Amino acid sequence: MTGALEGITVLDLSRILAGPTCTQLLGDLGADVIKIENPVTGGDDTRSWGPPFVTDADGNPTDLSAYFMCANRNKRSVAVDIASPEGQATVMALAEKADVVIENFKPGGLAKYGLDHATMCGRFPGLVYCSISGFGQTGPNASKPGYDLMAQGFGGIMSLTGEPDGQPMKVGVGIADVMCGMYATVGILAALRHRDKTGEGQHVDLSLVDSQIAWLINEGVNYLTSGEEPARRGNGHPNIVPYQVFAAADGHVIIAVGNDSQFRRFAEYLGMAGLGDHPHYATNPARLKYRQELIGIIEPLLAAKPIDMIIRDLEALRIPVGPVNTLARVFASDQVEARDITVLMENEKLPGRDIRLIGNPLKLSKTPVTYRRAPPRFGQDTEEVLTSLNHKMIK
Repeated sequence: MTGALEGITVLDLSRILAGPTCTQLLGDLGADVIKIENPVTGGDDTRSWGPPFVTDADGNPTDLSAYFMCANRNKRSVAVDIASPEGQATVMALAEKADVVIENFKPGGLAKYGLDHATMCGRFPGLVYCSISGFGQTGPNASKPGYDLMAQGFGGIMSLTGEPDGQPMKVGVGIADVMCGMYATVGILAALRHRDKTGEGQHVDLSLVDSQIAWLINEGVNYLTSGEEPARRGNGHPNIVPYQVFAAADGHVIIAVGNDSQFRRFAEYLGMAGLGDHPHYATNPARLKYRQELIGIIEPLLAAKPIDMIIRDLEALRIPVGPVNTLARVFASDQVEARDITVLMENEKLPGRDIRLIGNPLKLSKTPVTYRRAPPRFGQDTEEVLTSLNHKMIK
């Protein structure tokens, strides 16, 4: 087997990040993903989102930007202009053979081409059709465009992120897009399960904003429970103290004291054993109330110690602790090597040019993920896919 989804065909009409994240994951799990790209614009917008780019043998940048490659392995790229009648007929013929269609046009944007979910699902009752948009297919904002940054702002995560006296801050990567892609994957797999049992396909409606609000998790429910707007706390935790980044003598270290017994050991380590029994600090609710006072005591005591010493000593005391790694340290770590978190691939159109990608984190004992196709050059599989399609249609 090439994966749990071997035999599943995904017709990918999406671009940028949320949809491609979803379809890459489905491809890693064994699905055959056919990525439709616009020949008028040169394909997925992210092909030009660089540098950095993979270069050709002469050192010239190609259409394989790092941004594009992060979400587009295990796919075949087919150049089709869906604005033309011929392109629409091609996409419809591909959809007839597909199990899943995924798109991220504005709601209603594909209706003029006859490629919307109502038309396709009506024609192919077993089809799972997933739509990703900024605000979803319904609601007063449905027609507004959706971008990750806008979703982070509208959905509240930026109000929680950043230093207390600083600006609201976005997360450093397109996390609203990525998490929407993850939710889309779950929805598609659930819909396929239903289809396999009943023969019925269905429409899966995902929005960046809905999914971003969903992963407000504890802070969202904190607000719904208390009615109080949470404040930005930098690297502090809303419900646990001390649980944050601290300055050390040679950098920064993360300390995550999760319960009262850990705090007593931590206080002893700092030479402040009495803190563990002090009424202001003995319990987590008390430490939350007197957060600033306690952090003011802890900070100078840690600032005099080097990172490696803090980590070694606190690990020995079974207190959660860790470094704040740069990406260079992340990808050079023995943990990353042991877990196969990165993968080397080569596109057949760029022989000898190894592409290093972040691998799939899933470890499946019976149907492991596979890396079969490097991120494609624009339209490189058009002839292969359309020739196969015509053959099937003739048969």
